[in-house]
Amino acid sequence: MGSMKRAKFDSLISLSRLGSIQVLLGFLFLYLVLVSFEIPLVLRTGLRLESSEVESTETTLISHPIIRSVNDNQFSKKEKEKQVFRLPERKMGEYKKISGLIFDENAFNSVSKDEFSELHRAARDAFVLGKKFLEECESGKTLSKVENRTMKKAAERCPNSVFLSREDFVKKGNLMVIPCGLSLGSHITVVGNPRWAHVERESRIALVKEEGETVMVSQFMMELQGLKAVDGEDPPKILHFNPRVKGDWSGRPVIEQNSCYRMQWGSAHRCEGWKSRADEETVDGQVKCEKWIRDDDSGSEESKATWWLKRLIGRTKKVTTVDWPFPFVQGKLFVLTLSAGLEGYHINVDGRHVSSFPYRPGFTLEDATGLFLNGDVDVHSIFAASLPTSHPSFAPQRNLQLSTKWQAPPLPTGPVELFIGILSAGNHFAERMAVRKSWMQDGSIKSSNFVARFFVAMHARKEVNVELMKEAEFFGDVVIVPYMDSYDLVVLKTVAICEYGVRTVAAKYIMKCDDDTFIRLDAVMNEVKKVPSGTGLYIGNMNYYHKPLRHGKWAVTYEEWPEEDYPPYANGPGYIVSADIAQYIVSDFEKHKLRLFKMEDVSMGMWVEKYNSSRPVEYVHSLKFCQFGCIEGYFTAHYQSPRQMICLWRKLQHLGKPHCCNMR
Repeated sequence: MGSMKRAKFDSLISLSRLGSIQVLLGFLFLYLVLVSFEIPLVLRTGLRLESSEVESTETTLISHPIIRSVNDNQFSKKEKEKQVFRLPERKMGEYKKISGLIFDENAFNSVSKDEFSELHRAARDAFVLGKKFLEECESGKTLSKVENRTMKKAAERCPNSVFLSREDFVKKGNLMVIPCGLSLGSHITVVGNPRWAHVERESRIALVKEEGETVMVSQFMMELQGLKAVDGEDPPKILHFNPRVKGDWSGRPVIEQNSCYRMQWGSAHRCEGWKSRADEETVDGQVKCEKWIRDDDSGSEESKATWWLKRLIGRTKKVTTVDWPFPFVQGKLFVLTLSAGLEGYHINVDGRHVSSFPYRPGFTLEDATGLFLNGDVDVHSIFAASLPTSHPSFAPQRNLQLSTKWQAPPLPTGPVELFIGILSAGNHFAERMAVRKSWMQDGSIKSSNFVARFFVAMHARKEVNVELMKEAEFFGDVVIVPYMDSYDLVVLKTVAICEYGVRTVAAKYIMKCDDDTFIRLDAVMNEVKKVPSGTGLYIGNMNYYHKPLRHGKWAVTYEEWPEEDYPPYANGPGYIVSADIAQYIVSDFEKHKLRLFKMEDVSMGMWVEKYNSSRPVEYVHSLKFCQFGCIEGYFTAHYQSPRQMICLWRKLQHLGKPHCCNMR
C-alpha cells in the first residue's frame, strides 16, 4: 500500500516537473516571439525619432519672435556644424515641441518703466493674445470653429442690392459695406450735394498761397476700398475719385483719380476739362476724360496746343454761356453712378459720362468690399445693385498653387552666404505666392547658397491663421511668430529675422525685405562683395539727417524720440546687415537692452549706430534699393503687386535686364 502511494507521489512529482518544463518552454517560446516582433519595432521607432530630429525637412518654424531650433542645445558647436538642423515634420497641434522661450511676456515685464515702456507693454499684450490664438489653433478649436463658419457662409447668400439712407450712412462711419464685392455690371448710385467752399483748414496747403490771400476749398472723395491687411495700415484704395470744385493748385475745377496699393499711391489720372486725345486708349470704348467748358476756352474741341498758342498771342475768349459745366456745383444736387465694366470703372453724373478709370494690376472686382465718402459733401442716399449673391472666392486656395515646384528646398547642412527674411502679413497669400513664383526661383536659392523665409505674425481673423498654417506646412518657407500683428510691432519680426539668420542658417549676411519687394539677388550680392570680407556692413537706400514727423498719421512724440534727427538708417523695403551686427542685436535683445522703436527701419539704424560706436561699420548707400516703386537698373523694387512681381521676373528672365513694370 505504502509502495503504491509512493509510486503515485513519484509520478505526480514527475508530471509536475514535466509540466513546469513545458510551462517554461512555453514562456520561452512566447518571449522569443515577442522579441522577434518588438526588436524591429523598437529599431524602427528609434530610427524614426532620430531621423525626425536630424534629417526630416523643415516645414514651418513656429516659435516666439526669437526663433530657436529644438536641437540648438543638444550638440556641441563642432557637432552642430555636421548636423542638418531642421525641425521634424509636424501635424497640426504639434507646434508645442518648439522652445525658444527667451521672448515671452516675462521679457517685457522685466523692462524698467522708462520712455519706451508703452511699446513694450503693447508688445507684451500682443504676445499674450497671439499665444492664445496659436494655442487654439494647436488644439484644433479654431479649425472646428472655422469649418462651422465656412459651412454657414456657404449656405448664406449675399444681397443682390444694398441701400443706405443719409442717417444709416453716417451711423456706419460714411462707409457702405459691399458684402461680396463687385462683379461685372455692378453699379453704385450716390445722391449728394457738394458743400459751399470754406477757408482751407490745412495749414501746409494754405501756406502755398501768397500771404494774405484766402484759400477757399470745396472737394470730396469717393473711394472703393478693400480689406485692411495689418493694423496701422490703411485699407487699399482700389479707386480714389476726387472732384475738386475749388481749391486745386491749378485754380480750376478738376477730377483726380488714383489707386493706393500698400499705402503707396499710383500715377494720378487728372481730368481738367479737356477731352482725352483721339490716340489715347479708351476703357470699354469710353474716353478716360470727357470735356467740360472751362473759363478759358470757347467750348469748341480745341486741343491744348491750340489753346496755349492763342494764349501766347493774346487771343483769349471768355464764355458767357455754359453748355456742359463741371459736373459738380456747390449747393446743387447730383446723381453719380459708378459702374464696373470689362476694362475699368465708369463714372456718370446726372446721366452724362464724365470719366473712366482702367483697372490696375493687383486688384479684382471682388476686392472692393466697401464704398467710403468723405469731405465737403452731404450724402442723401446710396444704392448698390447687380451685386454678386455668393461669397467671393477670397479663400487662400484661390491664390496658392499647391505644387511641389514652389516648395522651399531643404535647409543646407552648412553656413549660407545670404539669408533673406521677408516681412509678411497673415492674409497676404497672393503676395507670398507671387514671391515664390518670381525671385525665389533664382538659382542661388534653389542651390541653397541663399535661403529665404517669410515672417508672419498671428492675424485677427482666426480662419486666416488656420489657412496660414496649412500653407506653411506645405511650402516650408514660413516662420510664424505668435504675437498679434500690428504695424507698430513689426520691429519684433526684424529681431526674429536676425536670430534665424545667425542661429538657424549661420548666414554671412542677413537681408530684410517686404513681401511686395522684388529683389535682384545677383545685383545685391555684387554690391555686398565690394566691401572687404570681415567688415561690419550696413547697405541700403540710406536716409541721413532724417527728421521725425511731429504731426499727422505718422507722428512721433518727443517722448518716443526726443532728438531732432534720426540716426542714419536704410529704408525698410530692403537692406542688408552683416552677421556680426545681427548677432549683436539678438544678444542685446536677450539681455533686455535692445531699444525698440515702432518704425523698424529706424530701429535698425539705431542698433547699427550703437554697434558702430565700439566696432567699425561700413555704411553703403544706393538709390537702386528703390524706396518708392521701381527704377530702371534697380537692385530692389518696392510696392510691387503680385502681377508686377511676375512681370518683373519674366522681364528679367527673357530680356536679361532689370526693366520695370508700371501700374498703368
